Amino acid sequence: MSESREFVARADDADALGFRPLYRQVRDALIRRIVDGVWASGQPLPSEMRLAAELGVSQGTVRKALDAMAAENLVVRRQGRGTFIARHDEERIMFQFFKLVGDDGLRSFPQSRVLALSQGKANAAEREVLKIAKDARVIRIRRLRSIDDTPVIVENIALPEALFPGLTGMEVPNNLYGIYAMHFGITIGSTHEKLKAIAMSEADARALGVAAGLPALQIDRLALSLEGVPAESRHSICLTDHFHYLSELR
Repeated sequence: MSESREFVARADDADALGFRPLYRQVRDALIRRIVDGVWASGQPLPSEMRLAAELGVSQGTVRKALDAMAAENLVVRRQGRGTFIARHDEERIMFQFFKLVGDDGLRSFPQSRVLALSQGKANAAEREVLKIAKDARVIRIRRLRSIDDTPVIVENIALPEALFPGLTGMEVPNNLYGIYAMHFGITIGSTHEKLKAIAMSEADARALGVAAGLPALQIDRLALSLEGVPAESRHSICLTDHFHYLSELR
C-alpha cells in the first residue's frame, strides 16, 4: 500500500479516534522517520517537492506539516537554505525548555553540578508517572543548577533504566536532552508541567544554601519522546526572589 493510500485508509478507519487532517498524518510520518533514524539531528530535510512526491500528497500539505513541526521546535526553517532537524543544543534547550528568566528580562542558561547519581527499583510514584512495570528500574539524578554562580534550582530526575542503559557510567552533562538524543536515540518532543508554590524543605534548602521554609516554586515535569513515551520525570525546586517563570503562549 502506498503511503498516500495508507493515509486515506487511516482517515477512513478513524471513527473511534476522530478524523485527523491529512497534514497531521504527514507530520506523523515525518516524525516516524526521525524516530527511526532516517534523519539525524541537524540534518537538512529533502525539499517539500521531493517529500510530496514520496508521500503522494500535495506540496502544500507537506508545507503545512513542516510548519506544524516548526511550531513544535522539531524542525528549523532557514530562509534560503531549507528545513533542518532541530538540534538539542544549549540555545534551543534554553528557549524551549528552560523557563526561568531574570526579573530584568535577561535569559541565562544555568550550569549544573551532580549531587547524586544512582539506580534502583522504581518506587510507586515513579512507576505511575513514567508508566513502567512494577519490577522496572530507574536511574536517579539529583543535581544543583546555578545562574551566574548562584544556586537557584535543585532537581530530582528519574529515568527508565531500559531507555538509557549505561548512562550511570557516563559523565552527566549540563544538557541532558542532548545526551538523550545523541547517545540513546531519545529525542524529547514535548513536556507536561505542573507548578506549585511551596515552603522549602530542609534538604532542598541545605542544597541551595538558604533557610528552610522559604517560599519556592515547585515544577513537576514529565518529558515525552517524539513517540509520546514518558522518558523523564523531573522535580525541580526553584528560588524565585530574582527570577520568574515565563510562559509564552502563541
